[in-house]
Amino acid sequence: MGKKKDSSAQLSLGDALAARPGKKDPAPAPPIAAEPEPVAAPEDHAPAKVARRATAEQMGQRQREISISEFFTKNRHLLGFDNPSKALLTTVKEAVDNSLDACEEAGILPEILVEIGEATPGTPATATEAKYRVAIEDNGPGIVRKQIDKVFGKLLYGSKFHRLKQSRGQQGIGISAAGMYGQLTTGKPVTVLSRVRKGQPVHSLDIAIDTRKNAPVVSNEKDLEEWPGNIEKEHGTRVEIEMVANYLHGQRFVLRYLEQTALANPHARVEYRRPRLPPLVFPRAADDLPREATEIQPHPHGIELGALQLMLAESKERSLRGFLTTSFSRVGPQPAALILEAAKLSPNIRPSGVDHAAAERLHKALAEAKLMAPPTGCLSPIGDALVRKGLINFLSVIEEEGPELELALDAPNPSKAVLEAAATTLSGGSAVATGPAPGGGASPASLGGGGGRGPPLRRRRRGH
Repeated sequence: MGKKKDSSAQLSLGDALAARPGKKDPAPAPPIAAEPEPVAAPEDHAPAKVARRATAEQMGQRQREISISEFFTKNRHLLGFDNPSKALLTTVKEAVDNSLDACEEAGILPEILVEIGEATPGTPATATEAKYRVAIEDNGPGIVRKQIDKVFGKLLYGSKFHRLKQSRGQQGIGISAAGMYGQLTTGKPVTVLSRVRKGQPVHSLDIAIDTRKNAPVVSNEKDLEEWPGNIEKEHGTRVEIEMVANYLHGQRFVLRYLEQTALANPHARVEYRRPRLPPLVFPRAADDLPREATEIQPHPHGIELGALQLMLAESKERSLRGFLTTSFSRVGPQPAALILEAAKLSPNIRPSGVDHAAAERLHKALAEAKLMAPPTGCLSPIGDALVRKGLINFLSVIEEEGPELELALDAPNPSKAVLEAAATTLSGGSAVATGPAPGGGASPASLGGGGGRGPPLRRRRRGH
């Protein structure tokens, strides 16, 4: 047999022929598919089984209801308790708002006391986080005994949610959430004192929240004959919450809130007692309460289809005409007849018998009806006269935090002597020291910028 030709030689000859002059390039030959190399079969031909982590039954056993308290415990930032500084402001605001609402609804001129004190004596003035006891006391109508534990120990419990009228609070979640935050950070319950009238006992009790059930847990309950401190208080409520807070950074926000509250509520007397500074009092500037807001019915132009269906199902009226005239504002007999005519519904059918298609027609007719705007009786404006009195009173009492105190609080490591000297100066005490402060810290004058005594201090006037 002859020897096999070398393939490399053939390629060289083909290239040479293709390069001859006067000849066209031949069409390229189709590529020859390479034969696949044999793959060794695995030793184990059966596919590997993946271990099942959980069955549907096991996953079903883990499902359980989540209470509202559990949810907000893990998501307390949704309620304004993002950090210890904001938590302090939110706690004061929720309690003060409740006090103002209760007093105004009962027709009582509010007297509100806000106290922030160190739960642990000797807390450094420069501590960023420490335990503080926040107390808010009012002269409102008080709370009946059977409602106290639910008001402070159950989230989403209140009397304002279903009423269409102006109020500061509505959801019934603020003050109980503040107590829950205190319980979460210190492990201690809320202390509540309340009396409804003279001659009745003062109910005193500690309230914690069972977050698994969103239910109050009452302890240390007792009835007192007199208000603590032998204070003559015929009626009122006091709530005390111990919590971890950042008073160093949060105090200015609390102060600004109370100043604005006193400005917007000239009929209220507000007293603020705080650590390391003299009490601040905003006296009452007017003896007239704002006009009481009245509850109104929803307006047809603001109702949604789902809410309308729920109202129809729960209505006790015997006819659609009566349902429209009693359940909505600005809907009288004549507008109700026009609305039912546009919806092609009989005025005598029962509201509970309206099906989905009929409800859609009724909802469309309500939205297109020409009606008057909602009444404004649900609002309670302060009025020009009270605003003027409140502004004059506010300007005469307002406290301006001077640059010395602000810079002292913002310094990286301010000494206690610096803080005390700045606070004393701002409260109308001794002059600012010009020499070095004890402990190596800068003097209040040097904190004000430049040498010497620094800029003149803005003194504050305190009401009595």
